[in-house]
Amino acid sequence: MNERIYIYKRYERFWHWSQALLIIVMMVTGFEVHGSYALIGFEQAVQAHTLAAWALLVLWAFTIFWQFTTGEWRQYLPSLKNVGAMIRYYTIGIFTNAPHPFRKTVAQKHNPLQRLAYLALLAFISPLIWGSGIFYLFYGDWAKFGLDRSLSLAWVATLHVLGAYMITAFFFIHVYLTTTGHTVFAHVKAMITGWEEVDERH
Repeated sequence: MNERIYIYKRYERFWHWSQALLIIVMMVTGFEVHGSYALIGFEQAVQAHTLAAWALLVLWAFTIFWQFTTGEWRQYLPSLKNVGAMIRYYTIGIFTNAPHPFRKTVAQKHNPLQRLAYLALLAFISPLIWGSGIFYLFYGDWAKFGLDRSLSLAWVATLHVLGAYMITAFFFIHVYLTTTGHTVFAHVKAMITGWEEVDERH
């Protein structure tokens, strides 16, 4: 038996889908800039990649403000409680129709494993990709600050590509996990409407 509760607020859904779109644009154009394929041309890919990056930074600025003014930042506080149960569920339980060990609520939208994943994203992957990206973008200004003597463009590019592979892996794992609800599209539907169906037996 499922209970229907309103979990995802309007702005939350807006920034989620806007962020997803911008990240997809950055992945597609970024790997073209890297030389993985030719789609829209190098120059256009660089311009689109840079524009999407700035747009994402602006979106994040508004979202951080929203998170702190609404208290939603608490949703991302990491916890090791029941992490083992979540790992067992995703590696074994999900294939044996075991009950989900976590029940979503308005106060707790993310399970402990998701919180740790977001912590890794915010504490490691994001600084890596954004730090290297900014150094890459402003390569022409390195000499003004004497950075051309201590930094290697090749290393900055390598770190940026490493971050790109990490964020791409995170993205596809995230997409896969959206299919693990009580129906394949249940989680996607919830992020569109804001309403989530949760098991009343928890």
